Amino acid sequence: MKRRVWITLGAVVLGGGGVVTYAVASPSEDPGAAGRAKRPVKVYDLALKGTTSGKRELPRTQTKQFSMLGVSWTGATMRLHGDAQVRTRSLETGAWTAWKDLEANVDPLEEPESGADLRGASEPLWVGPSDGVQVQVVHKDGSTSAGLPKGLEVNLVDPGVATSAEMKAKPAAFVVPAVSDSASPTDSAAPTDSVAPTDSPSPSASATPSASASPSATTPTAPPSTVSEPPITSRAGWGADESLSPDPSEYNPDVKAVFVHHSDGTNDYSCADSASIVRGIYAYHTQTNGWNDIGYNFLVDKCGTIFEGRKGGVDRPVLGAHTYGWNRESTGIAVLGDYTTTGATNAALASVARIAAWKLGQYNADPVSTVKLTAGATQTNYFGTSFTAGSQYTFNRISAHRDGYNTQCPGSSLYGQLPTIRAWASGPVQGLKVTSLSGAGQSGTTYYTKGAITAKWSTTTPGSLISKFELLVDGKAVATASGTATSVGTTLALGTHTVAVRAVHQSGKTTTSAALNVVAETTAPTFTTAPKLSLRTGTVNTSAVPVTLGWKATDNTALKSVSLLTPTTATFGPTTTSSSRTAASGTASTWSMKAYDYAGNTTTSSASFTPVILQETSATKSGTWTARSSSSYLGGKSYSSGSKGASLTWTFTGRSASWVVSRASSSGQAYVYVDGVKVSTVDLKSSSTLYRQAIWTKAWSSSAKHTVKVVVVGTSGRPTITTDGLVYIK
Repeated sequence: MKRRVWITLGAVVLGGGGVVTYAVASPSEDPGAAGRAKRPVKVYDLALKGTTSGKRELPRTQTKQFSMLGVSWTGATMRLHGDAQVRTRSLETGAWTAWKDLEANVDPLEEPESGADLRGASEPLWVGPSDGVQVQVVHKDGSTSAGLPKGLEVNLVDPGVATSAEMKAKPAAFVVPAVSDSASPTDSAAPTDSVAPTDSPSPSASATPSASASPSATTPTAPPSTVSEPPITSRAGWGADESLSPDPSEYNPDVKAVFVHHSDGTNDYSCADSASIVRGIYAYHTQTNGWNDIGYNFLVDKCGTIFEGRKGGVDRPVLGAHTYGWNRESTGIAVLGDYTTTGATNAALASVARIAAWKLGQYNADPVSTVKLTAGATQTNYFGTSFTAGSQYTFNRISAHRDGYNTQCPGSSLYGQLPTIRAWASGPVQGLKVTSLSGAGQSGTTYYTKGAITAKWSTTTPGSLISKFELLVDGKAVATASGTATSVGTTLALGTHTVAVRAVHQSGKTTTSAALNVVAETTAPTFTTAPKLSLRTGTVNTSAVPVTLGWKATDNTALKSVSLLTPTTATFGPTTTSSSRTAASGTASTWSMKAYDYAGNTTTSSASFTPVILQETSATKSGTWTARSSSSYLGGKSYSSGSKGASLTWTFTGRSASWVVSRASSSGQAYVYVDGVKVSTVDLKSSSTLYRQAIWTKAWSSSAKHTVKVVVVGTSGRPTITTDGLVYIK
């Protein structure tokens, strides 16, 4: 049923004396007046005029609101051997777009009925809400329009407002921009050209007969599929006006293959507009092409929403009009957008794979297999392969429009994604790997846990095509998660295990990740040597003494780290057993440490130590010593002696000791005795002057009473030594 709207013509006089034609559809309808109230689909037709420049065109023309357009011509079997371009004016901004090419190499109907009101047409192009159009069609040789088909016109589609979601949406602003000199095209017909009414039937024309063969006598039973049906937006859901398709559906015996298409046009559409785009394509196919329904069996937007296309039941083998010569044994899926240079989204690919798997699964066909199809027409495809009607040819179960017909559809980028679609549709799950094991620590190739773990994984196959995941422990499933899940947990018994994840594709095919070695154990680490302090060389202050913190921790499986908790914090690797620190003198400090293993087991060990500074005045003297005063000395004072044999003796109870001195280039040597035994000869000489230097240290395994004695050697030429006291740890 053709329902076209006649056009009222007028003209706007420009400030410079030019004229731009405009066309207003009748009856008048201000889209801003009713907001988003329900509005029916309408198709407006404007004839293109021949010009002396050898092309047919429509100058910039103001129109009523539309969102989709194409060009059509008399005779469905006629081909447009020319280039068709359009530009449109945004309803919201009033800006004109750049020229856009229309895809005119469109499949004809295989079995057009005699007398049917059919037209040849380009693919429709979604441009979004617009109120102005300019068109030019040029013959291939560029010299004449004589080779162009008759009845060329541009067809503007207003998809209207049909669904509750659209009615709730914010309406687009209705703008009639002021016409200025800049709106006058410089490369179109003279601005005084008028637009003639289309030569199409009037709105009262009778319904168009079916463009396909006589419908089947009975509706076939929908066979069950090997996979589940994906969510599909019904025709009612996208607002199909069923009066545009009054003829009954026709059915094929089965579905042997799936042909993938793109709708052409922009990829910048909002997914909220997808229902409008589908309605526009439906109106274009029925009102402009004159077909009895939309050509595609299914349509998919970039967000992955699936729309029912041709009526007759999504679960039945409905005869479509999408791939010339191959419609009788296939179903057609169109992805909304242009995928010539840009690939389709993963969401769109996943939905195409789900439909293909479901439809082929109804006839027990594997999406990655091939099939022989019988050609319904003699022709050549995009790659130059020739087909003869009635002969059989091998196709992939999931093929592209260009595999069967001489067209670029579905675009080179989407064509390159067909192997991914086939793999996702068929299974098994691709790219499965365990990405982490929470609750466990890894050392080398082994994981350690106290018991509770959570396995996390990733796949390249979308979750919508996966039935479930199973967590395998020692080869047995112990937990199950949905196909869209990315983790699952369990608690392991003590001991050594293997852990893996198995993915079950919707087809039933399975794949299993590489197994992880996991040890579950609850034995805590041990400190074989508790934290201990010993004095070390370095600069001594009344507030801080240089010390070495020592310890040793072990674990029955794998020690991970050791942390210092107090009096300060630090973390050490499993093989580290000492650290240079400083300790507050005269104050007891608790040194607490915690050892961790990779399973998360811990143990803590602590000990308390007090560094004590003994001034030189507390020593027992023999021989001659001279007291010196300076802020550089500990406590502001020190003893010096150059008298050979002079000595200082300290007695204390502790576990470590260090002798503190001043050093200079003229400093001499001293003997050190511990508990009456000479243990060292210490040279205090230094190229630079240094104060409060712990130059000699000693440590014992436990605290006990000790005596340290220093004796002046009387070194020739530099006999003097300066002592600043003794430090010990108790």
